[in-house]
Amino acid sequence: MAVSVRKGGSGDAVAGNLEDKVCLITGSTGIAEATALQAVEQGARVFVVSRTQENCRGLADKLGESGGYRAADLTKGEEVAAAVAACVEQWGRIDGLFNVAGISGRKFGDGPLHECTEEGWDMTLDANLKSMFLMCRAVLGQMMEQEENAKGIRGAILNMASVLAFSPERNFFAAHAYAASKGAIVSMSKAAAAYYAPHKIRVNAIAPALVETPMSKRAGENTEIVAFMRKKQPLAAMMTAEDVAGMAVFLLGDAARAITGDVVSVDAGWCVS
Repeated sequence: MAVSVRKGGSGDAVAGNLEDKVCLITGSTGIAEATALQAVEQGARVFVVSRTQENCRGLADKLGESGGYRAADLTKGEEVAAAVAACVEQWGRIDGLFNVAGISGRKFGDGPLHECTEEGWDMTLDANLKSMFLMCRAVLGQMMEQEENAKGIRGAILNMASVLAFSPERNFFAAHAYAASKGAIVSMSKAAAAYYAPHKIRVNAIAPALVETPMSKRAGENTEIVAFMRKKQPLAAMMTAEDVAGMAVFLLGDAARAITGDVVSVDAGWCVS
């Protein structure tokens, strides 16, 4: 069933935060899905890009008239460029990009450095970092050519990092290729924020801790990890995708127009526990 759009008035900064904005979101489940649904509720039009055609189409159907999609391999530059062009063709511009799509490389051999396989390293860095580079490159090319909006902003980019980029955990989450990819995303986002601020383009990163998504199924089914997370994330042992999506839609919209170069942790207490 398609979501209904909640129109925000001029005095309602939260409801109108994404009013009439076009947001491109990579990924089609978990945090990507929750953010897409909340963005449409706030008045946005959303274009979904992900590898799996069925998942893309399913999420776009939930978004109704405010949704569009294209399946693409985000590690292929030509497919990324075609997806961005399709979004612009459908909606005319791109006001926000949320790079969510990524993987856990454990099944490919990610782990502690002395055990991490080359395949695990390469697959994880490609899926998590190269994909964001390619998408940022294509979308920034579009944003640089756009007119500024009424708030004086050409666009906003939000990249998915992780608390593991700067707050490691050695017992249950020793996936060092994953941590390296997320640390690089933080550095890339900050460097880009500095460069593109004069062009009126904002770039931030969001760093969740453990969230209940398809990718975290291993952790959620491990009773020892769940018991550990009750202490590590005292506010919510397993956060919901909606917990992260709320911050994402804020950072993508006009309410955050003065925020760039930041890394916002949504971690239920991870970093202070």
